[in-house]
Amino acid sequence: MPKAYWIAHVSVMDPDQYKFYAEAAPIAFAKYGAVILARGGDYEQMEGEGRPRNVVIEFPSLQAAKDCYRSAEYQAAKAKRKGAGEADIVLVEGVAS
Repeated sequence: MPKAYWIAHVSVMDPDQYKFYAEAAPIAFAKYGAVILARGGDYEQMEGEGRPRNVVIEFPSLQAAKDCYRSAEYQAAKAKRKGAGEADIVLVEGVAS
């Protein structure tokens, strides 16, 4: 079963409020076997419109990533992000190895 990736492009408007999301979301990620591969670091936008914060999270499967996103734990974290940041999130299945 191929791994899957949660790719988020984020704009933070209220860092003080956003920190509550950043503290809560990893609870859901851990429950679903996620590994954070990139979070925030330096980047260069090569094409298209971007956002200043980029995140890549690896999951054991696409189903695990979907289950995480839909989980009560993640939805509670997401509610804490409301008004503090905007995100474009995509879940994508990796290639079979």
